[in-house]
Amino acid sequence: MKTVVFKIEGMNCSGCANTIKTLVEGEPGVQLATVSFDDGQARILYDPNIVTEDRLVSAVQKPGFRVVERL
Repeated sequence: MKTVVFKIEGMNCSGCANTIKTLVEGEPGVQLATVSFDDGQARILYDPNIVTEDRLVSAVQKPGFRVVERL
């Protein structure tokens, strides 16, 4: 398992964070996602043998949010 943290722009409320959490956790190989509106970031625990970081970025950006940094 691997953990990645994305800095995200475009979240306006905790509802946005919940949307991102739902989308990311729907990806195969994702075990857990915590998304913080206050911190502007998502922490994702995933299996790199099943899903790529780029696919996770795409899931976050699909509804119009922007991943500006990977930590």
